[in-house]
Amino acid sequence: MGTGLAQAALRAHRPAFVGTAVAALFAATVVSASTMMLGTTGTDGLSARARRQITENGVGDMAVVLLIGSVYMSIFVVASTMGTAVTQQHRELAMVRSIGAKPRQIRRAVAVQALAASIPAALAGFVIGGFAARWWHAGMVSHGLLPAEAEFRFGWVALPVCLGVAVVTTTLAAVLSALRFSLLRPARALSEAATGRRGLGMLRAPLGLVAVAGACAVSVLLSKQPADEASEGAFLVLILFCVGAGLLGPRIIGPAAWVVSALVGRFGAGARLAMLNVRSQPRRFSAAVVPLVLVVGFGLTKIGMHTTAQHHTGSAGSTGEVWLDYVGTGLYAGFAAIAAANTLAMISFERRRDVALLRVVGSRRAQVRAMAAGEAVVVAGTALLLGTAIALGTLAPILSTAFGSSLPHLPWGVPTGIAAGTLLLTLLATGLPVSAVMRKRPISVVCST
Repeated sequence: MGTGLAQAALRAHRPAFVGTAVAALFAATVVSASTMMLGTTGTDGLSARARRQITENGVGDMAVVLLIGSVYMSIFVVASTMGTAVTQQHRELAMVRSIGAKPRQIRRAVAVQALAASIPAALAGFVIGGFAARWWHAGMVSHGLLPAEAEFRFGWVALPVCLGVAVVTTTLAAVLSALRFSLLRPARALSEAATGRRGLGMLRAPLGLVAVAGACAVSVLLSKQPADEASEGAFLVLILFCVGAGLLGPRIIGPAAWVVSALVGRFGAGARLAMLNVRSQPRRFSAAVVPLVLVVGFGLTKIGMHTTAQHHTGSAGSTGEVWLDYVGTGLYAGFAAIAAANTLAMISFERRRDVALLRVVGSRRAQVRAMAAGEAVVVAGTALLLGTAIALGTLAPILSTAFGSSLPHLPWGVPTGIAAGTLLLTLLATGLPVSAVMRKRPISVVCST
């Protein structure tokens, strides 16, 4: 029965599992490339001069940091995407529970779904990661981080790492997302599938508060350290803030969304409907906002450190290390952007019946598109607001220690580009699924869902 349920879910929720497979593919690609690069930075068989160059540049340490960061982001993105995909099935899972399906059959079904989406993605990502690592290696050689005699080495050890990160994370996320729901009584499961779960749970809220408090505490400690040590601790502060925002979710994002939606709601009926949708479903939209907060927070923090140093000292640092830092920032931003786009697309696909009903009762296409655009603007605006706050909180102790001022120096092109990219991502991820629904006859969509 578990296999049959999995096949039915894959057919009914195809976009959700395509999104999960894309997230797993990107995660496996980056983890594969990072693992191979870690192997390439080894000094065995190299001349004393080459070993000294690698040691002085700290390439091995940077490779370890990038690998750890890519594994963390892979787990976050894949787990988030798969969890959203399972949540969308709660109505179907509740119905099969009501006709006699056992909890273990529900968990087996979602585990099969996760394996079907993640195994091919992990294998493909391992291969693509090899090509990415070769490009990465060439860039490190051209920027003087690696000596020319340190040749690229394809590493098969990356394969089990890819499978472990992509497949194990996806499967665990699927089973854990279905665990509590599968144990509910059928009547309670049907009720919760219709109205959604209230509250954050017994552990999520305290852990979120601990993460935010930890970020503030580390930030205060860094403000009393030398500039180099404070800079090294910035990543930890940023991660703790982002973890806290992810765990607290609607409790933080809800109030911020109220502020942004109040501004957006002034621009016509479609914008007001978007405002009401976001306010009535803070948990759903917070799942899309959190990855975007990562994009904004990482981007402003990493770029702000270099542009501020350039402004005060005339140099952003070693050309090679700055290049590598921007490569890492691009990877983290890519992870978060994929998670946000997947979540927004899945939300839009899940609401295709609501969109069709609006068309049935007489709403014009332009009004529906305005509603979707309004939701995208609210999501993007909320992410920009929170991401900027996190970036400023992360940068303040570092910049205060190094330059005597806690405010970063950012050329207008940087925040403008980040804001435009965030808005474009949300508009595309929200608008394309809505446009696809509107190309079909509204009544046929209502009847099929």
